[in-house]
Amino acid sequence: MTTTSETLLRTLADRTELADLVARHSLWIDERRYDETDRLFTDDVVVTSPRGHAHGIEALVELVRKGHDTYTGTLHNKSNLVVDIDGDTATVRAHDIAVFTIDDKTEAIAAGSHHYRARRTERGWRFDRLDVKPLALTEALGRAV
Repeated sequence: MTTTSETLLRTLADRTELADLVARHSLWIDERRYDETDRLFTDDVVVTSPRGHAHGIEALVELVRKGHDTYTGTLHNKSNLVVDIDGDTATVRAHDIAVFTIDDKTEAIAAGSHHYRARRTERGWRFDRLDVKPLALTEALGRAV
């Protein structure tokens, strides 16, 4: 039987691991760490976004590359995480604001929310679903700096 303290520690550890996965998701995109995909997602991950739909790691990497590799750089910033854990499954909602560098003089800004579903695996928490809900995307903007 687990004690209240053990349950609290497990919950805090789970929440921390899930928040870390969200942060690593941004790095995965921005630094094109596609070789680390299995550290974030399950093999059977399902993703829906304005750029399309993917099922499985290979299709996910292809979808992300199609949408992001055209930019010279990206910077994603996730905030306002809401984590709900139910045993070995969880949902995480995060706001996302991203800068897409088009060239050395222009960029575009996107905003939306990311809705993750995760499950506990033998290797820790992994996302098995991601739904990207867009809010806004600018046209190319002139750079001031």
